[in-house]
Amino acid sequence: MPYPEALVRPMREELTRLGVRELTDAQAVEAFLDEAQEGTSLVIVNSVCGCAAAMARPAVAMAMQFEAQPDRYVTVFAGQDLEATAAARDYLAGIPPSSPFMALLKDGDPVFVLERRHIEGRPAGAIASDLVRAYARYCVPGSGAPAGVQEPDVPAARPEGVPSTFRSIL
Repeated sequence: MPYPEALVRPMREELTRLGVRELTDAQAVEAFLDEAQEGTSLVIVNSVCGCAAAMARPAVAMAMQFEAQPDRYVTVFAGQDLEATAAARDYLAGIPPSSPFMALLKDGDPVFVLERRHIEGRPAGAIASDLVRAYARYCVPGSGAPAGVQEPDVPAARPEGVPSTFRSIL
């Protein structure tokens, strides 16, 4: 069951005010994916959680100040636009679903991802720096993209005595 629209509207507007296009159903995601076959796109899975509010959305705004930018920005809202979120996640098969989440696509392929584990507990400026480095690497004409999906080099923080296979669900 989706969150009430009145609850998520201000969170949506934090991105749409910046010019990020909302995709609210599966058809909109499919149309976007056709567009995304050329150039670069940042896909943002928005969320009501605190790390989206304090870290992810502000990081997107900060990174928009950099010279190199993706050709398009789009967002789906987890917990609200269920169809659109499912369609976006289906396209990114093999990447664990999380929210908030960001994926930079180049010519339709994911080349850089920020999962929730790369976002929570980090300042917005550090996340913006990750995005800026990805933009410089993939969004500049003639920039080469290495094979595979890149992630920021963020040390996994886990309490002492917790096995290395542990992943926080928070």
